[in-house]
Amino acid sequence: MEYIKGLIVKGSGGLYDLLCQNGERISCRAKGAFRHEAVSPLVGDRVTLLHEGGSYVIESIEERRNMLIRPSIANLDRLFIVIPSARPEADLFTVDKLSSIARYNNIEVVMIVSKCALSRKKAMEIADIYTKSGFRLFVTDSPSGEGVENIKDYINKECKAKIIAFAGASGVGKSTLINNIFNEFSRKTDSVSEKTGRGRHTTRTVELFETENGGFIADTPGFTMLDFERFDFFDLGDLPGTFIEFERYLGKCRYTKCTHTKEEGCAIIEALERGEIAKSRHESYKLLYEILKRKQPYRKK
Repeated sequence: MEYIKGLIVKGSGGLYDLLCQNGERISCRAKGAFRHEAVSPLVGDRVTLLHEGGSYVIESIEERRNMLIRPSIANLDRLFIVIPSARPEADLFTVDKLSSIARYNNIEVVMIVSKCALSRKKAMEIADIYTKSGFRLFVTDSPSGEGVENIKDYINKECKAKIIAFAGASGVGKSTLINNIFNEFSRKTDSVSEKTGRGRHTTRTVELFETENGGFIADTPGFTMLDFERFDFFDLGDLPGTFIEFERYLGKCRYTKCTHTKEEGCAIIEALERGEIAKSRHESYKLLYEILKRKQPYRKK
């Protein structure tokens, strides 16, 4: 009997591919007890394998830092959100919903403004919003290569041994950007596409690919579940803390039960009026506030 530590890099149909600490890659199933406990291993999970009688089985799952439902992934460290300056027009409310979900799950968010050559003015406007909000931000143009090396340097220095993912609507230039940053990722995913006969855009499951700095980039079907009306991401009381630029003002309002939407003496409203908080960000906050206010509280597990 032998116990081995590993990282789940792919899962499909109850079969999991793992990268073990010794560099070995193996495929195995999870122990049957997980089904009775209503627990499912996820890509990104760090697990302990039991090796006995010539076969492996996932024996236990280490405590998760976070877990997302769609895409199904655990222990994501950084999320790079790609926002186009043009073609298509940027949907900042969707960006803000995604960044709030990520921050609630302790996932560091990095913003990337893409296609800056198409509209330099719009790119700078978007960059100003999110730089002012406190996010790490890069401005890029994949055809010319502008800004790509800066992102590479950041990932190599700040994301060593981290699990990262990129998110963005269709047409924002996400795939081109990823392939420009990670040549090895492009080669591996192209190889997978040739084997399966599917294009890169039809990814159905999450898979982790190793990067040169010892980390992993997640190839996902997309961050598609952002409907706050139908799904429970967090409750109303958690919302202010998911906006990074609100942190310095929380607890400084005139009223202890301030909603930060319209009250006199609200430190956040006052910061908005001084130009310290971007108007579009506060509008997103108010939209989410109204949605969450109408919902019944859910039980956190």
